[in-house]
Amino acid sequence: MPGFLLRHTVVVEPYLGSSAYGPRYGAPVEVRGLLEQQTRTVRDQDGAEVTSTSTFRTRLDGPAIAPESRVTLPDEDTTVVIAALRHDGAGLPVPDHLEVQLR
Repeated sequence: MPGFLLRHTVVVEPYLGSSAYGPRYGAPVEVRGLLEQQTRTVRDQDGAEVTSTSTFRTRLDGPAIAPESRVTLPDEDTTVVIAALRHDGAGLPVPDHLEVQLR
């Protein structure tokens, strides 16, 4: 993904699993990418239709972003990852990127 498209910075706290007190998250990491705030219907990891309010695109070589990770957007809103989809052009002249669908 070209550097000129990395216009936004979000903070990702990787999902570590559940505990008796609720979800557990790892240390926050800043990730640069392109944020698109548009509502659409997507499928979650179980195949259920859910509403996504934003899509964040970033480089494939960045930190791993898993479903259920917590994301803080530039406007300080906090949301959760629905799915993270790899788009790899396998050497074709298209922007390889990770598409992160957010609740």
